[in-house]
Amino acid sequence: MPEIIFEPLHAGVVPPRRATAASAGHDLAVCLSGGSVRVFVAGVAEARPVGADPEGSHVVLGPGEKALLPLGFRARLPEGYEAQVRPRSGTSLKTDLVIVNSPGTIDADYPDEWCVPVKNGGTAPMTVRHGERIAQLVLTRFETLPFTEGRVTRTTDRAGGFGSTGS
Repeated sequence: MPEIIFEPLHAGVVPPRRATAASAGHDLAVCLSGGSVRVFVAGVAEARPVGADPEGSHVVLGPGEKALLPLGFRARLPEGYEAQVRPRSGTSLKTDLVIVNSPGTIDADYPDEWCVPVKNGGTAPMTVRHGERIAQLVLTRFETLPFTEGRVTRTTDRAGGFGSTGS
């Protein structure tokens, strides 16, 4: 049976977990043990220090700011699999946190710490806390096929591009 090799980068980091036995997605929790977070303001990256208060470590994102929120681990997927990073329905409904490239793909040969690219889609600053479940990943098998040059002909009456099958 294929397996995922999981390497925690900080004490206390655990593998992503499914909330129920029937859940397709594994919840991803932010790990703010590294001291700073890469935040992008007007397209320019800056290292924003992680703050701390009685509720724990956190980072504050201003309206429209994007960040790569670290997950505190590296993982190696089996060949032929990808991890699709998607929003969690509860997070999407209850907060203004947006996954900016959803669904994003983590390839089997990606060697570095897994992160989730996010954006504060609201009009007020928002706080993201250490351990907060911010996204989910769904594992998917895929095929690779070669591209072969040739002529593409119609196989149906369909024409017209996006929206061509009706409203």
